[in-house]
Parts: sequence; C-alpha cells; structure tokens
Amino acid sequence: MAKLKSNFVCQACGAVSTRWQGRCDACGEWNTIVEELIDSGIGAGPKAAKSGGRPTNLLPLAGETEGAARVVTGIAELDRVTGGGFVKGSALLVGGDPGIGKSTLLLQSAAALANRGKRVIYVSGEEAIAQVRLRAQRLGLGEASVLLAAETNVEIILATLENGPPPDLVIIDSIQTLWTDRVESAPGTVTQVRTSAQALTRLAKKTGAAVVLVGHVTKDGQIAGPRVVEHMVDAVLYFEGDSSHTFRILRGVKNRYGATDEIGVFAMTERGLEQVANPSALFLDQRDQDAAGSAVFAGMEGTRPILIEIQALVAPSPLGTPRRAVVGWDSSRLSMVLAVLETRCGVRIGANDIYLNVAGGLKINEPAADLAVAAALISSLTGSPLPKEAVYFGEISLAGGVRPVVHAGLRLREAQKLGFQSVMTGRMNTVDRAGDFAVNEFTQLSEMVSRIAANGKKPVAEPEGW
Repeated sequence: MAKLKSNFVCQACGAVSTRWQGRCDACGEWNTIVEELIDSGIGAGPKAAKSGGRPTNLLPLAGETEGAARVVTGIAELDRVTGGGFVKGSALLVGGDPGIGKSTLLLQSAAALANRGKRVIYVSGEEAIAQVRLRAQRLGLGEASVLLAAETNVEIILATLENGPPPDLVIIDSIQTLWTDRVESAPGTVTQVRTSAQALTRLAKKTGAAVVLVGHVTKDGQIAGPRVVEHMVDAVLYFEGDSSHTFRILRGVKNRYGATDEIGVFAMTERGLEQVANPSALFLDQRDQDAAGSAVFAGMEGTRPILIEIQALVAPSPLGTPRRAVVGWDSSRLSMVLAVLETRCGVRIGANDIYLNVAGGLKINEPAADLAVAAALISSLTGSPLPKEAVYFGEISLAGGVRPVVHAGLRLREAQKLGFQSVMTGRMNTVDRAGDFAVNEFTQLSEMVSRIAANGKKPVAEPEGW
C-alpha cells in the first residue's frame, strides 16, 4: 500500500514546510503549524492531478459579453460597491466582524433578487433552516422565494447546485464552515478553506452563477484563512462598523468589474439594514457648530464625495509622556502633522494630550484630510471655533506646504449642496472652482495657522528669542 504523503501547513499564513516546527518562518507565529495530507484532488500539485493534455479553445479578445451580464439587486448602495450588480460567473468574498450584519445584508439582497424572479440559493453552514427562516421573518422577508439549504460538505453542495436549473445567485455562509472529502483536515483550516473556495469559484465560472462567500475575520480585521482566497475571487468587500454606532460601511477593496475603494452606507435598524442615500447629511446631523476643535473634511470614498466631521481635543497633560488617542484615522499620520506644526509653524502642541476622532465611525485613509486635522487641532488649542460654513481638504508636506488634491470640483459641489460657502485648501485649478464658492488657497500651513490663531484666546507660537 502506498504511503500517504503529508505537508505541514501554517494555519495563520498558509506557508507550507516539510517538517513540523514550533514557530512559522514566514509569519513568526507560534504553534500554528499542523500536519495535513497532500490533496490529490482540487488544488493538488501538477503531478497529482493530470489534465490529460487536452488543448483548450483560443478565442479573440473582441466578442460578445452577454455571458458576463450583471444581476442587479435593486439595493442601490450594494450595487454601487459591486460596480452595478453581481456579475454572472463571478465569485465575491464578503468579510466583517461578528454581528456586523453580513448575513442580514446578504439575506436582504437574496430576497430582493428572488422578488425580481431570479433563482437564488442560500446555503448556511452556521444556522439551521428554521433559524434562517426566523431571521427572515424578523426582517419582513418571510415570503421571499429564496431556496435554503443547511450543509457544510462541498461535494453535496456542488451536486445540489448542479441538479436543476442554474441559479442566478448562490450565497455561502460561511466559507470557514465548509469541508471537502478531498482534504484530511478540520473545517476552517488553511487547506480546507483554500480547496473549498477553489471548488466554488470553478462552479461559478462553469455555470454562470454569481457566488458570494462570507468570510470570518481575524482579530487584526483580515479575512481568516489563506490570503490566496482573496486572489481567487473576483471581488472582496469588507463590512465595517462600530457597535456604538448604527452606521455600517460596505467597502470594496478589490473589484475586477468596478472601482475599488467604493463605499456603500447603511444604517442598522430593527427591520434590518436601510440604505443611506445622503451619508454627508447623516454624518453632519449631530455636529456642534459652535464648539472649538471641530472641522468639516470634504473627502472622497471611491467615486463618491462625502463630508465628515473631524473632532480634536488638545488638553494639558499631567504625564511625562503625553497621550495620543486616534479613532478613524492613521495615528502615524497624526504624528507627522504634529511634527510639522511644531517644526515649521512654531506651534507649542507636542506637550499636550491629543485626542482625534472621526465622527460617525467612518475610517479615513486619504492624505487629503491633513489640512482638516491641522485646523481642528489649532482650533482646539486656541479655543477658537472654526467658521461654520467652511470645509477643509489638502495634503500637508514635511516642508510645511499645502499640496492640492484630486477631485476638488466634486468635493466642492458636495459641500455646496449641503449649504457650505467657503473652502480652505491648497492651490486649485480654475476648472474646479465653483461659481459663488469662496476659495481660500494656502501654499504654506503657517498661513492657515495664523488665520485661525488670530481669533483665538491662547497663543500658539513660541515667543521670539526662544
């Protein structure tokens, strides 16, 4: 009898080694290497799985694309992130924290498509069919013609999907619960997740059905399992939010058929997730306009302009090492802005406790928020509220300059739509200027600091001779 071969696979990063060791050389994690038998089926090496040398068909690039048509859900925020709806024959991965609303969103999208006459199959590996029905009744979706299954074996799922008319949408909740007979390891391991995802991706390409996989995330916010799964699928969406806020952000980080970094905004209610058509007005709804340390940032999320309130609090520190607390922004970016204010503008701020918050639970990644953060910090330090009708955007350089940013015209039009009348930014093109919008351009950060400090109650610059 032939001896079964095995490999040792790290369950944290998916690295493969020929022997067991306590620490993974690739990611540095301890006690994550598990022995697994080498797969002889889906995902096996070239020696284990032979194709028989049969040539494939070669087709020209120019041709019809009807087979890659989109399945529009009718949920505008979801369709925006996916690029106009689910593409037939595509595989999509949705990740997010536990309880954030992944299953709720997908169940609502499944019901919306089923009500449009589409064939939708919802496969749950975590809940029984009665539990899924109970959740659907709570959301008011109990009458939708969605087909349900409670199964975790990949072979049974594939046989079920291939038996009958091809579905338009298949939802697998979740990929970490699936297991296949071709792999001798527990469900949720790297090999099981990779093999199951590859089998379902091949099914999508073969049948033309759109397959949505739900993925759990680790404590670092990354989708659990091997990173290769994100490379297999056509789109990766992250569902973000905070338990203390009702807002939920669906963010696209990879999309072969649409724009990346696109977001959809939802609000969690008793009846499920509701779309937020105008997130700028929602994020600014509870804004305290007369408080010092509050600045409105005109940002871009994908192709959507959005206005967000940035709050800063500068307080005297009783400690030898001042505190730095940041929510919704990059802490290293804050350190850079503070260093520029100290070095290039002569602002005495480094010895204070600094607290920075992006209101509404949204996370900002673009450097265009530098100017708004600096304005909020100076406003809090001097005790001077910023103008109510002004928005801020611009990138700060290490030399203390203010650099222009892209899509300035879209940002201004969004601000003008919500009643703002002026902007503080870097140099702008003539094309981007709005009609009756007051544009205040700065080439140096010190110019804006001087303007804010002129109305302040406390000095910010070092006296001459220091």
